[in-house]
Amino acid sequence: MAWRASVLAGLVALSGFAQDLRNITTGRVIPAEGYADQPYVVVTRDGRWLCVLTTGRGAEGQSGQHIIATISRDQGRTWSRPVDIEPAGGPEASWAMPLVVPGGRVYVFYTYNADNLRRVPDAAPENVARRVDTLGRYVFKYSDDHGRTWSPRRYEIPMRLMEIDRQNNVAGKILFFWGVGKPIIHRNAAIFGFSKVGRWGMPGTLVRSEGCFLRSDNILTEQDPAKIRWGLLPEGDAGLRAPKGPVSEEVNLAALSDGGLYAVYRTIDGYLCQAYSRDHARTWTGPGYATYAPGGRRIKHPRAAGFVRRFSNRKYLLWFHNHGGEPVHAGRWDYYRDRNPGWIAGGIEKDGAIYWSQPEILLYDDEGNTRISYPDFIEDRGRFFITETQKTVAHVHQIDRTLLEGLWNQFTNRRVARDGLVLELSGAQVAPGATVQMPRLAAGRGFAIDLWVRFRELSPGQTILDARDEAGKGIALTTSDRFTLQITLRDGHTTASWDSDPGTHPGTLRVGVWQHVAVIVDGGPKIISFVVDGQFNDGGAVRQFGWGRFPKELTDVNGAPTAQIAPRLCGELKLLRIYNRYLRTSEVVGNYQGGY
Repeated sequence: MAWRASVLAGLVALSGFAQDLRNITTGRVIPAEGYADQPYVVVTRDGRWLCVLTTGRGAEGQSGQHIIATISRDQGRTWSRPVDIEPAGGPEASWAMPLVVPGGRVYVFYTYNADNLRRVPDAAPENVARRVDTLGRYVFKYSDDHGRTWSPRRYEIPMRLMEIDRQNNVAGKILFFWGVGKPIIHRNAAIFGFSKVGRWGMPGTLVRSEGCFLRSDNILTEQDPAKIRWGLLPEGDAGLRAPKGPVSEEVNLAALSDGGLYAVYRTIDGYLCQAYSRDHARTWTGPGYATYAPGGRRIKHPRAAGFVRRFSNRKYLLWFHNHGGEPVHAGRWDYYRDRNPGWIAGGIEKDGAIYWSQPEILLYDDEGNTRISYPDFIEDRGRFFITETQKTVAHVHQIDRTLLEGLWNQFTNRRVARDGLVLELSGAQVAPGATVQMPRLAAGRGFAIDLWVRFRELSPGQTILDARDEAGKGIALTTSDRFTLQITLRDGHTTASWDSDPGTHPGTLRVGVWQHVAVIVDGGPKIISFVVDGQFNDGGAVRQFGWGRFPKELTDVNGAPTAQIAPRLCGELKLLRIYNRYLRTSEVVGNYQGGY
């Protein structure tokens, strides 16, 4: 991985383009033993970072999996030699979640295979996973020196049985569970989410799960760990569930300004789930899918960790993967794939609910099959960071604050982006048949086309922009046979194309109204996306992905020196802009809300 990072830096220097800090290879490596998962960070009372993570010399779930701690005094640039919280030679210890209480003590909560089981007994063992890292007892240790050493004793958190436990493969004789994320402090208590497992299917596959919470009302002040009280929530016999599928897991939390709680969790339904609690996690709304706004469009997401975090400015971030939906997920069991790139949305609170912005790419890898997941957000001394892992290497990255501010300000942004604007046409300049000198664009760097259009009809073959030469090299923006707008890029050898969402949902093309359309060609992750009337196209109910990749081999897409404007258009253009860089989604939303 270090070799990849150095080669990338060299290629970037040769190309003359600025280094793309969204590429995970630019991050700082967090030390581990080989397998590296769930790198979660807290800022301790001495101002340093303490990272706990699950590691091992084998692969995920293999013998020797355990938890470690490492410390950084320079915001993740360098790390101390890891220390064992639990040793590799003991029973499996996994999925550590850290908490700093006001007095400075650090607790870490994790799944512990206390009985050192090597397999799960069952009447039909061929249908039960051999992994033993999601069973046993929920335990914790603590540190009074900011994570340098840990208590020799571990303390068990008692858990009452629920229906999902009694119906598991061993009728509740063994509990199956795991947690992700970090506990939060809320209303003078600590609370964290975790997943109870009800059934194992084919080896390694969890086929039923529910979200639950553990809450302590005295851990923030109690000095004797043996006297810490715990309650399992929600009340009753069932945890958080999905509207349709049997999987509801990896629940994590954020506190609301009005004293409520907000939780998100993954499903196999093709969407992220959300729930609100107004009574300290005792009861929850739902089951319901997460939406960008109350009653609005669902947030598409596969079976991957979705994370929510609240910051000191009372704004929120949501990590997800921005694809999914029911048509493509029905009957499939490969929900774990496609975790690259990682997307975020910014949230603001209004009337007791969170409203989410349109999404941005936060992190990506050049290898499409890389699974970027289990992030943690850190806010420290006015700077924002994120950790992530691909299961073998964990990194920490500083986040460009302007990216976050753009997300949080989307709801009120009406400023037209000017940086990188190399062509702006209006009036007679966009009349049908007009020609214009075409600016030079680079697919590797990225570019964007931004326009206002009114269609009289959506028949195929209409052309808004044609900058191709006689051999077909160049860029064209045309209507397709699916009632969409399609961009086609060709460098003489390689061709790529993608189109806007088909259908009639918000963000799709209509007839007889002025609409704002932007095409973003992002040369970093090699992704083409459409934003129509301020709505990021996510595929809707028709396709799993609303964004598409173009091949890295696509290079020079400059064709004819002049471009034809609307040579064939059943409608009219009011404004056309071309940028010689990719636009962020937030900038496109600003262009839309800025009007024409």
